[in-house]
Amino acid sequence: MGRDAFEASPAARSVYETADEALGFPVSRLCFEGPEEELERTEIQQPALLTTSVALLRALQEHADLKPDFVAGHSLGEYTALVASGALSLEDAVRTVHRRGGYMQEAVPQGVGGMAAIIGMTPEEVADVCTEVSLERGTVVSPANFNSPSQTVIAGEAASVEDAGKRAAERGAKRVIPLKVSAPFHCSLMMPAADRIHADLAAIEFSEALPPVVTNVEAKPNTEAGRMLGLLQEQVTAPVRFTEMVQWLVAAGVTHFLEVGSGRVLSGLVSRIQRRSQRAQFSGMQDLEGVQEFLQTV
Repeated sequence: MGRDAFEASPAARSVYETADEALGFPVSRLCFEGPEEELERTEIQQPALLTTSVALLRALQEHADLKPDFVAGHSLGEYTALVASGALSLEDAVRTVHRRGGYMQEAVPQGVGGMAAIIGMTPEEVADVCTEVSLERGTVVSPANFNSPSQTVIAGEAASVEDAGKRAAERGAKRVIPLKVSAPFHCSLMMPAADRIHADLAAIEFSEALPPVVTNVEAKPNTEAGRMLGLLQEQVTAPVRFTEMVQWLVAAGVTHFLEVGSGRVLSGLVSRIQRRSQRAQFSGMQDLEGVQEFLQTV
């Protein structure tokens, strides 16, 4: 993950070296060599993904004149967006998400929580099922990621997530996919993590975001440094409103979306939200020529 950018780009190499020093452990080696079970730990996975995304962005900027009108990220990706906008330093970002991952893991014991993707139901239908199960069982299950008009991820106590998934399937969901996650992210069970991250965020000196960051919590752009602490703290327990984020961008006139980072999931979600959008991905140096051509069409 990111090795080709590290080897080809001085800027990407600098990102990995800076992250290693800020974290006090070799996240670069873990990205390139694993082991996989180490990378699956959320307190390692979060800084590894952020570092790789920023490294890829810096490698791309060496070869292309990027001038985005807005930036945005999904969950953890919002921290990358803040780094891209100049609102947050790489050092503060990797240290914060490392702690964020630990707080999230410690908030709910392993196996107590769960998440599942519900495919083929509207967000409103999924929310209704979650409310019904929560009221009947007196437990937590709620929408965690509004990924597209037909895909909503739910999170909460494991038994309640399973119950909600079964009811969704009975009511017409095309698929219910249990997710392999270490904790039930973006639900009220994460409140202990949200409380703990406040002090870390309060110690950061945020800057104005230029370009604006379309936030997970509000699904609209923010530039104000003074609002970032509250939005990032609330993000820990609030659902990711990705569908509304993309819809806001489209309404604002955005036609081209460039995904930078390991993987191509967000481009696929954008295509389901706005089929007429133009999309490209930069997940490694092999994508460079295609992205350069894509940017010439903007």
